[in-house]
Amino acid sequence: MAEERAYWLAWSQIVGIGPILLRRLQQHFGTLAEAWTAPVRDIGAVEGFGVRLVETVAKGRVQLNPEQFLEQHSLKNPCFWTPADTDYPRLLLEIPSPPPVLYYRGQVHRQENQGIKPVVGIVGTREPSEYAKRWTRKISAALAKHGFTVVSGMAAGIDTEAHQGCLEAGGRTLAVLGTGVDMIYPPRNKRLYEQIQQQGLVLSEYPAGTQPNRPHFPQRNRIIAGLSRAVLVMEAPTKSGALITAYQANEFCRDVYALPGSLDNHKSLGCLGLLNRGAHVILSEGHLLEMLGTIPLLDAGEQLSLFEPEPPKPIPDLAPELVQVFQSLTTEPTSFDTIVQEAGLAAGEVSGALVLLELQGLVSQLPGMQYRRC
Repeated sequence: MAEERAYWLAWSQIVGIGPILLRRLQQHFGTLAEAWTAPVRDIGAVEGFGVRLVETVAKGRVQLNPEQFLEQHSLKNPCFWTPADTDYPRLLLEIPSPPPVLYYRGQVHRQENQGIKPVVGIVGTREPSEYAKRWTRKISAALAKHGFTVVSGMAAGIDTEAHQGCLEAGGRTLAVLGTGVDMIYPPRNKRLYEQIQQQGLVLSEYPAGTQPNRPHFPQRNRIIAGLSRAVLVMEAPTKSGALITAYQANEFCRDVYALPGSLDNHKSLGCLGLLNRGAHVILSEGHLLEMLGTIPLLDAGEQLSLFEPEPPKPIPDLAPELVQVFQSLTTEPTSFDTIVQEAGLAAGEVSGALVLLELQGLVSQLPGMQYRRC
């Protein structure tokens, strides 16, 4: 594995070869070490390797000694993982484009990397409303107090609020940068950067000294999504990097949640669009924690139970159709189709009733269009 580590680093230096092509090389040859010494014609047989790229590979292999380069590179970049390392975050290995090299600074928690301690991503606009700031702080603090790690991008706005809310609650947070891990961007987040290193990790796929570069920031969003078991979008306009993160999270089979906002606030329209397309709605800290409590652990069959349930609420008088729907539910998850059958109502009526019951705090929606009594 130590030898393979050098080859992940070496291959990542060849222009034109990104994470997806590296995955293909590994799958085709078994190891990247084997690929490094393979004949040029065999490289050309791998999907995505055209004539020009094969020529680039041939020149790059002649100019680079993987073992020597690893030694030299480690002088400026002492802390990094490759997929060959046991501490490489397990959830990132599930995505189609895991970073070939992931640099870090701060405090490493192996349970986090192994997926045993759940990580939740929080993203949003760089110019949030006071409403979004307040709820981001409340949500990140609640997550921290109930054992979740919060990951974001250390950008201005929602990212900053998420990190700070988590830190102030004594939690652990991860910042994925679009620069090298030694660069502070934006510069005004210097103190936050230092705090994150003390209570979490700063991560990047870019080596030390890499300056801010516009294309890097959308690229790093896939890492935020990949590290997370769920991604929360707190406020985002219709054209927003936060929505890119949400779409990638959906592609990676992660749950996506959105904070509802006002139609009069253009910065909320991206969140409302996500909700319209099936994202889970955030109704309160307790509601979110209950929803996240259904995420299974990676190494165990049991489900997370990281919060104290709220005391039961008295059931108010309900309209007859709401009673029918409510009586078809138990505290166990029930699918939407089953509720329709049990209630004996049309699907549209059941859907509307569930929304009303959810707003009253009597029912909670779970991933996969399932519901249960609170």
